[in-house]
Amino acid sequence: MLQDPTLAWLLEREQPAVRYRALTELLGRPKSDPQVREARAEIPRRGWAADLLARRDPGGWWVSPKSLYTPKYLSTNWQLLVLSDLGLTRAHPQIRRSCELWMKVFALEGGGVGRNSKGKGHHCVVGNMTRALIRFGYVDDPRIRRSLEWLVQTAHPRGGWSCFSDYWAGRNLDSWEGLSAFTVYPRSKWSPAMKECVQKGAEFFLERELHRQGARYAPWYRLHYPVHYYYDLLVGLDVLTALGYGSDPRLSFVLKWLRSKRRRDGRWDLDAQHPDAGGAYGRWMREHPRQRPTPLVLERPGEPSKMVTLRALTVLLRVGG
Repeated sequence: MLQDPTLAWLLEREQPAVRYRALTELLGRPKSDPQVREARAEIPRRGWAADLLARRDPGGWWVSPKSLYTPKYLSTNWQLLVLSDLGLTRAHPQIRRSCELWMKVFALEGGGVGRNSKGKGHHCVVGNMTRALIRFGYVDDPRIRRSLEWLVQTAHPRGGWSCFSDYWAGRNLDSWEGLSAFTVYPRSKWSPAMKECVQKGAEFFLERELHRQGARYAPWYRLHYPVHYYYDLLVGLDVLTALGYGSDPRLSFVLKWLRSKRRRDGRWDLDAQHPDAGGAYGRWMREHPRQRPTPLVLERPGEPSKMVTLRALTVLLRVGG
């Protein structure tokens, strides 16, 4: 595998976050490995993570302390979601201070995190925040446990969640964030209720084969990064395979689609950047261009993407190639 040109591309030193994840996730190197330690030490000094940290205010926020959620996708919430993907942890003082601010501002009644502008828990916000904070090293923080319990308590009885109850009735594939929080929470810590919730949530996606819900929605078939709170088929594959469902035959259509997207050189392109929306939301953004979010750009659409390629290869490794 070390001779693979695609892997060699991911291991280049210019993006130590990608190099770190390729070493640990694709090659299975332990965190004690000298190359892994070197790559991780370089993450805040070079590449995308360093660029994002350079825009951070010493007070712990990005753009403004008045709102950590807006403007999309430049403010604190969105920066931290991306930084959690890039291998930084609360061992880095800047990350720790920003995380504590984030959890304070987004605190839920009862001890969790992920409140919306109305002060109530929101499935997408809770799921995203919880996943990111676990990656940052807060796995044993009681606020994390309470957030996961809230997700269990508010899940649909038949599995799944809805982040858009004001727009669509019931559950939908777009609401993947709650399930994603459990992909990084150690199985040894799961309660029986968590196990049942994850099983039902996964079944909701599997019975729809990750793509069958309503009319064909074009953005689901494009590859993106950052994903923010959007869904596409790679997002679904990443979550379901991380939860251990890689051998389920109902993933066959989407896995075939993912393999078909691979370039001849072994890489995957970044198809589009968010906001990449169709349907009613897409029409609304076209009609209100001043309220359209600003993309958080790491790579150029239409060109090979290290983040998309890393995620795609990780999925294929989980299912056996």
